[in-house]
Amino acid sequence: MVVENSGLLTVAALKHMNVQKKKIVSILSGGNMDVITMASIVQHGLIQRDRIFTVSVLLPDKPGELAKVSTLLAGEQANVIKLEHNQFISINRNAAVELRITMEADGTDHKNKIVSALNEAGYRPNSLNQKAFTVTDN
Repeated sequence: MVVENSGLLTVAALKHMNVQKKKIVSILSGGNMDVITMASIVQHGLIQRDRIFTVSVLLPDKPGELAKVSTLLAGEQANVIKLEHNQFISINRNAAVELRITMEADGTDHKNKIVSALNEAGYRPNSLNQKAFTVTDN
């Protein structure tokens, strides 16, 4: 259950009262919880459970490379949430273009399977530490 901090005061007060052998009900509230905060909490939980994760791979900057990665991810049932294609990671774009992929998986086993498939295809994915992104992120 998620409640706002002030909504927990009744529970905290019980620690300072003599309530042995008494029936007590604490009312918990969360009416002032905003949608952005709630979304961040949910996303943080998904990240902690390997349901959402981000990897970085280096690609040559030539037509079809992004399609190859997309096909591989689709074959592994990875749900792509966000892509960042950075052509300025290297002076020589043919040598390295960074692709950061944020995706959703069914959990740790599925995540590991996706990362293994990327490795087997020669992409050498780097797992990135990730913060929960908000609804306003592009």
